[in-house]
Parts: sequence; C-alpha cells; structure tokens
Amino acid sequence: MNNNKNAMFGIAATASALALTMTACSNGDDSGDDGGGGEAGDIRVGLAYDIGGRGDLSFNDAAYAGLELVESEMDVEINDVDAAEEETDSDKMNRLELMADEGYNPVIAVGFAYADAIAEVAPNYPDVSFAIVDENMEEHEAAETEDLSNISSLMFAENEGSFLAGAAAALSSEADHIGYVGGVQVPMIESFEAGFVAGAQEVNPDIEVESAYVSQPPDFSGFQDPARGGSIADGQIDAGADVIYHAAGGSGIGVLDSAAENEISFIGVDSDQYLTAEDEQQEFVITSMIKRVDTAVFDFVASVADGTVEGGVTRFNLENDGVDLADTNEEAYAEFADEIEELRQRVIDGDIEVPTEP
Repeated sequence: MNNNKNAMFGIAATASALALTMTACSNGDDSGDDGGGGEAGDIRVGLAYDIGGRGDLSFNDAAYAGLELVESEMDVEINDVDAAEEETDSDKMNRLELMADEGYNPVIAVGFAYADAIAEVAPNYPDVSFAIVDENMEEHEAAETEDLSNISSLMFAENEGSFLAGAAAALSSEADHIGYVGGVQVPMIESFEAGFVAGAQEVNPDIEVESAYVSQPPDFSGFQDPARGGSIADGQIDAGADVIYHAAGGSGIGVLDSAAENEISFIGVDSDQYLTAEDEQQEFVITSMIKRVDTAVFDFVASVADGTVEGGVTRFNLENDGVDLADTNEEAYAEFADEIEELRQRVIDGDIEVPTEP
C-alpha cells in the first residue's frame, strides 16, 4: 500500500470541533441554474455532518479531509455544518433545504441517518446535485414514487475492509482473543462486525471475539460517547482481549484511550487514527480500516464541476482502493503485511466472499 494515499488524513488531525456556521447568502436564481454542472469557480459546496460532527477523528473527519482537498484543488466555496446532539429528521431536512435555498450545489449529506431527509428534500430541488454517504437511495422506499435521480449514493464495502482488520487483529493477538466495539447496532455497523469476525476466523477459526455496541436505535448517541466506548473496551480487555477494533465514530476515542492505558493493540476506523492519536498512544495503533470518504467527496464534487455527475450508486471496495488498511505504523504493519496482501487479493479475486451480517 502506498503511504501517500493515507497522508491526506493528516489534515483531519488539525480539525477542531468548532463547526462553521451557515453563511447568510442571497438565494437569487443561483440554486441549480447550471443543472448541477458548470465551471469549478461557480461551485458552492455544502456538506452536512453526521452525529459527532467534525473533530470525531474518524468518519466525519474523513469527509472533512475530502472537503479540504476540494477547497485546495478547486476554485470553489465550501461550507460545512454540524448535526445537533439530538435532532429529528425535520432538523436534517431543514439543514439540507437551507443549503439548497442559499445556492449550495452540490449538497453532501454524511451518513445513513440523512436517508429519509434527503429523500424528502432532493425531489424539490431537481437542479441541485445531492450526495449521501453510506446509503443506497435506489433501495429507499421513496424511490418507488419519487424521482431521486439527482442523488448520488456513495457506498463503501466496509465489510471487506473490516475483514482485513479482523485478519490483522488475529495475526497480532497473543491471547487469541480480540474485541469489536460498534457505535449503534444498525445493519451497516453490523456489517463492520461481520467482516471483522470473518477475517479473524479466516486466520484462526478458534479465536474468541468479544462484540458489543455503545447504543441501540433509536438512540444514536453511541457515535459520540467516548466514556461509554472506553468502558466497553475496558470490559473486553478484562475478559482477555488484547486487540480491539471499533466502528463507533467519536466513541472510538474512548476505545483508543482504554487500549493505550492497558497497553493493548487498537485498530482504528474510517480515518488513519495513527495520525490523530496522541504521541504516547501511537505505538498501540497497529492499523486502521480506512474508508476513502475523502476520495468519494472529492470525486463527487469534481463530477459536478465538470458536468459528468449522473446520480445513482458509486461503490468503493478493496478492488478500487475504496477501503483499505493503513500502514502508517510501519513496524506494526510489517508483522502481518504479507498475510494481509494475500487475503486482500483473495477477496478481490472472489475466492473469499465476505459476509455483511454477523
């Protein structure tokens, strides 16, 4: 793997929790006059974060890294907005509508929690290009009655990346006992667990895996509760786990704190969490399962700028480097690199079918 592919996640390390507020702009006739395309200088990009917001050192910061890349590489205006700690679908709808009304085009929703909101809003703004990360809108019930063709679904094979994470955990574990901490127990986060367990068992069929979730729906606080994430990790370590992987957003900060305090190995998610860990914690971050949300955001904006955006589903997987393992901790990664490369190729070749359900 090329370390340069991970370097952009250093951007996320400098992200603060302070979100930009929406700029008060006159709508005029700017909302969608160019049919979603046009010169880059005419593009105004609006991005709405998932629960936890910018500064989670994980999923949202991966999106922010893509947004910063857009700003540095294109002559465009950007604006990003956090979600509230507790909010309804109406709040999400209002946020997306406000961006569209203020002339932002494209508008990007980060996370599956925006599915119902974007399904309601997008048909009312047919000339605005929308995107949603981690939700297939072609399968949304609204697609049966509404034209959702101006929504691009940016989907990731998190189960495939997690398969490699599970293999790395099993290859690194001295106790043959590992842990998984999910944020909220919904199908997508269960897909991380399914891939992780399958990868670990591919390496060691007898390995013991602890699995737990920070919260259950409709409680989505599991993505922003580091204290609870750390407590769950403490329990898994007490039970004997010596490697822990998480898919818990901001709650993963607590998982890392627990792993480092107990001097066991940690596997990050979404962003390269070696780059965002404290100096004294980095040795314990053996790798991270990266979802190239930054690439997805950048490529989507670029397609709007050059007029080639088509909507529909774009899939990011192991074959197109949409998911991968970070090798920034070179010493740790070298211990299992050869086995990971072999397993990666077997998944790409179709020799291994990675499950999506635990």
